[in-house]
Amino acid sequence: MSSHFNHSNPSTTNNGFLLISLPSLLLITLPLHRRPFTCQNCFFQTKSPCSSGGKRLLYPPIPHHLQPKNPFCTHKTHSRSWWSVDCEKDYISSTYKPARCNSAQCSLSNSKSCTTECYSSPKPSCNNNTCALSPGNTVTRTTTSSDLGQDTVSLQSTYGSNLGRLVSVPNLLFICGPIFLLEGLASGVKGMAGLAQNMSQSQHNSLIFTPLIINLVNTAGAYFQGEPSVEYFINVKSIKVNGKVVALNTSLMAIDNEGYGGTKISTVNLYMVLETSIYNAVVNAFVKEVANKIPRVKVVAPFRACFSSKNIGVTRVGPSVPSIDLVLQSESVYWTMFRANSMVYVSNDVLCLGFVDGGEKPRTSIVIGGHQLEDNLLQFDLATSRLGFSSSLLFSRTTCGNFNFTSNA
Repeated sequence: MSSHFNHSNPSTTNNGFLLISLPSLLLITLPLHRRPFTCQNCFFQTKSPCSSGGKRLLYPPIPHHLQPKNPFCTHKTHSRSWWSVDCEKDYISSTYKPARCNSAQCSLSNSKSCTTECYSSPKPSCNNNTCALSPGNTVTRTTTSSDLGQDTVSLQSTYGSNLGRLVSVPNLLFICGPIFLLEGLASGVKGMAGLAQNMSQSQHNSLIFTPLIINLVNTAGAYFQGEPSVEYFINVKSIKVNGKVVALNTSLMAIDNEGYGGTKISTVNLYMVLETSIYNAVVNAFVKEVANKIPRVKVVAPFRACFSSKNIGVTRVGPSVPSIDLVLQSESVYWTMFRANSMVYVSNDVLCLGFVDGGEKPRTSIVIGGHQLEDNLLQFDLATSRLGFSSSLLFSRTTCGNFNFTSNA
């Protein structure tokens, strides 16, 4: 997805929201306040010229431009958090405006603090009488307090395999964060992009829906007392391997009064992360199902169940191994992790179960990682507090890389 902070004029109105496509074909509907742009069913590119620089980022960062000559990138994260951009270095824009204390922008952002005086000359990230938020680095888990501002952002849209027009969003609210929040991110990255802020409803006929759960305890590094988490949780009640229920400590599946437990979605994690007892139970159940059929081989970190790929057939949805179901609000509603999403090729000859051990008392019991989201269509609908999901698009003989939204098929 390519985008720019720039001086371009917003287009006229034809539609009230835009749809953004991430590597998992995540549908995000962003209602545009006051002056929407011309874009009907726009989806934005996920390919990026930004380098991951060898860091632990699964997906390419998002390229931006303050001006055509000043490109920079932000790292994508799935949460309700606001975009944050390093404004301390090379931020040049004549259209930047600080969000003043007690303004409508501050109310929209739910800011609970105000920078009354900044001990420097006025500039982005340092303005008097500006409301403040707490941007965080979801990779290093660091957080600080920074000013809220707004500018114009332009994005190169695409209809899947077909490029669309350049679309401008005026007065986009974001946080001017400090440069130290970039530690641990990819080379060239200048911030974090929470791409699921202020969503409204859109429709997709083939999706299965489950409620989005609010964790009443904030999971960020710093927050105000009483603030809920901005991350996305769903209610996984049980797990099945090859259609058989795995015996688990079900108390770990719910979020307790201290905010521990439950299931969230995060592309910060490369693979699904499970609390130790859940991990052991799922791995043992999987190994039992393939015993005497697929020989195990030496494990390859971070995985603990690896197999010889020479003895595994290939299907349309990946290696021929048992599927894994996340059972949701009822037995009839489940998210199936088909083979391409549950298995990882670590070499030509070795295939591993793509789950990792998250320890005995993690903040969240189950984290659905980026590998499990690939080639899945997700719709976060905050208007009705629900998540829509498709399971693997490979069944439809397509992928996120060639999905064509202009097709009637």
